[in-house]
Amino acid sequence: MISFVIPAHNEADLIGRTLAAVHESARAAGEAYEVIVVDDSSTDRTGAIAREHGARVVAATFRQIAATRNAGARVAAGDLLFFVDADTMVTARAVRAAVRSLRGGAVGGGSAARFDGPVPLYATILERMVLPVILPLFKLAPGCFLFCTRQAYSAAGGFDETLFWSEEVAFGRRLKRQGRFVILREFVITSGRKLRANSALSLLRVGVRLALGRRAGLDYWYGPRARTAQAAATPGGRA
Repeated sequence: MISFVIPAHNEADLIGRTLAAVHESARAAGEAYEVIVVDDSSTDRTGAIAREHGARVVAATFRQIAATRNAGARVAAGDLLFFVDADTMVTARAVRAAVRSLRGGAVGGGSAARFDGPVPLYATILERMVLPVILPLFKLAPGCFLFCTRQAYSAAGGFDETLFWSEEVAFGRRLKRQGRFVILREFVITSGRKLRANSALSLLRVGVRLALGRRAGLDYWYGPRARTAQAAATPGGRA
């Protein structure tokens, strides 16, 4: 069985479409499945909307993505774990390919991703030219859609809860030690809101802070979502 684990914080605007895509794709794959939304400290209707869309909702107060992912995995019943971001729409082709890979002996993997709307030029270049080469070459799985077997997840020790960012990269490295790790050609659709709300330079600054293990200054990821979401929706707005 597939367990879809979706960490979410104040995702009322997007969680409905994410869950609709999960249901449609899982049914097309012909596999038994469950959907778990870990509602981490939301102050909007994220949890209620998730329940309306047939998800099991687990309440959490971590405000830390790795811990939220692990909380979902702990209650999951499936032998296949599919971690999906709350702003990402999986596709039937990607889900089928992931299941086929895992049933064929892979321990885990990820897929390419496309953005859900216009993004700055640098992001378009990354999406269309850079990432299609780098991801399969270095076996890097974007966190928006990461899958593995339950056995490999346990052997790898889950996500590192000391990390505020790139926890999926660290987890992927440990998964690779367990066996074959794949990057699918089939893609999922993920939100480009962070790219629309922030310049390349500001995102680089965030990356440096996160690489140094600093949480200060990371309001978009760990601060009030409403302010940054509004800025993302406003032309020329600042996060």
